[in-house]
Amino acid sequence: MVRAWARLRAWRVALRVVFGLPRPLKRLIAGPPVRIDDQQLDLDLQLLNRVGELLSSENEDRLGEAALAEQRRQADFAAEIVAVGAPDDIETVDLTVPGAAGPLAARLYVPPAVARTSGMVVYFHGGGFVLGSLGSTDPLCRLLAAQSQLRVLSVDYRLAPEHPYPAALDDAIAAFAHIATHAGEFGADPDLLAVGGDSAGANLALVVAHQRAADGLPGPAFVLAMYPATDAERSGGSRDLFGAGFGLTAEYLAELERAYLPDGVPDDDARGAILRADDLSGMPPVYLSTAGFDPLRDEGEELVTRLRDAGVPVLARRFSGLVHGYASFTAISAAARDATLDAASAVRAGLSLAVRDRVAARGMERVTRAVG
Repeated sequence: MVRAWARLRAWRVALRVVFGLPRPLKRLIAGPPVRIDDQQLDLDLQLLNRVGELLSSENEDRLGEAALAEQRRQADFAAEIVAVGAPDDIETVDLTVPGAAGPLAARLYVPPAVARTSGMVVYFHGGGFVLGSLGSTDPLCRLLAAQSQLRVLSVDYRLAPEHPYPAALDDAIAAFAHIATHAGEFGADPDLLAVGGDSAGANLALVVAHQRAADGLPGPAFVLAMYPATDAERSGGSRDLFGAGFGLTAEYLAELERAYLPDGVPDDDARGAILRADDLSGMPPVYLSTAGFDPLRDEGEELVTRLRDAGVPVLARRFSGLVHGYASFTAISAAARDATLDAASAVRAGLSLAVRDRVAARGMERVTRAVG
């Protein structure tokens, strides 16, 4: 325990030193500016890539049993490293919620001075459906709660390859269904629930909202989707342009997809690739962000087009200088932090509009009853 704490402290000090260097020194270490597709990579993230190249191991892009266990451990450790600067005045409560096959670990984040009953974001972590945990997404959820001044309920789910599709999705659907009918137990207004996530978690959030709409059930009032995975088994476009040298590689992405969807996307079930859904109408307003140097960029932006064509209100952002997973790099990149704060502000605004619409609807009901 002492050795682990010392290692964590050493990494945090090293990060502060390296990323606190003057900009000219950062540029000297990172190398010449990287420009692709009329975009320039954020200097801090370019420096992070450079550091990553120096420290990477040959097992980082493989999913063998031993390598996978290490990657999961490293994901949690990395989150603790970059937790420097994460708000520490957020109250947290560890609990469980029902999943499709048993209880799921969850963590509730409550900002100081928040109303006794407020809006809440049900959040699913990223990690390609293979990595990630409540621990790995803890700094991000603290930041979202602090900036939005909303409760955030981070919900875990079963991971592939031990639990391939649709285990993660079934857990997400079951968890949201329970939370929607027991919102008061979490201090949340049932009409002011948002669902959100990043990467694989953003996929789950989008599909949960789509499934609730398709089933005619009360769904979330807002969807927060940061750099979502929306399709599988793709090639070309952004997967080729940014498939190497920017963190998430196209090769590793394909391996993650095979772990989650070992038989591919089922012909009779497009939920594993929401971009292929026949009908996206009826979904609540969506905030969807993409990163310019992300292999998943194109499919996220294609989903924006499809949602708008279906009449769904969408606030779309492309952060051109950022990479996949930017919400995990807020302690080292000001641009990544600003992009993540933008998402938190958007969900707060989205739920505020939901309150306005609800008040207006109730006023209209009263007028109708009076006239009738």
